[in-house]
Amino acid sequence: MDCLTVIFASAILFASLLPGDCITGGKEAAPHSRPYMASLQLQGKHECGAFLISSQWLMTAAHCFKDNPAFKVVLGAHSLSQPEDSKQTFDIAAVYNHPDFNKENYDNDITLVKLNQPVTETYAVKPLKFQRAGGIDPEEGETVDSAGWGSNFLGTRPDKLHEVTVAVIERYLCERSDYYGPAFTSNMICAAKPKMDTCDGDSGGPLLYNGIAVGITSNGAKRCGARKKPGLYTIISHYDSWITRTMAQ
Repeated sequence: MDCLTVIFASAILFASLLPGDCITGGKEAAPHSRPYMASLQLQGKHECGAFLISSQWLMTAAHCFKDNPAFKVVLGAHSLSQPEDSKQTFDIAAVYNHPDFNKENYDNDITLVKLNQPVTETYAVKPLKFQRAGGIDPEEGETVDSAGWGSNFLGTRPDKLHEVTVAVIERYLCERSDYYGPAFTSNMICAAKPKMDTCDGDSGGPLLYNGIAVGITSNGAKRCGARKKPGLYTIISHYDSWITRTMAQ
């Protein structure tokens, strides 16, 4: 076997061991199969995810707004760069960060965003139901899924929406010092699978259980997909009263 053949074979083997394209171990979503997904953009560049929960409100992560960015909101997108008739773009009328958001460990990492006007509901733009107090949150080992335009483990971001299915991890593991220790709070779920994870740019997107948003993509390791640093998600049902009060404004 000559050197070129060896190199080519090695490249095929290496590629077969890599996770999927983006999100980290995920795959491209069917176009507009997640019509609640929103892209928060600065000067046309995707920065964070969010999801539509009513005709004029988004839910996302508070840490996306810690520097008070003037985001534009794009809904109805599959490709970030290509023109799509399904896209709707909005300004933000108001941002409500949770008053107890902790910038150190991202506890209470939840924000509500009011758009400057209601969306036009279409096949590509529709609200997502979210978990209320008293609802059934996923237990350890149960399957959950998320989506976003975030990076893969090499740091490459996709142009098109990707999705990933992971599993909720035992709380006692995430509380261990070699995982997150005391930074992991009762307001968080941790979830991942080997080399499958949300990543940089997925923040603010939803974690779904049986088609309902139960979490918000919040935090994780610098190297996405790391075995002892699974993705962290804010538990939405813990904020039911605050959400109701805020959306009444």
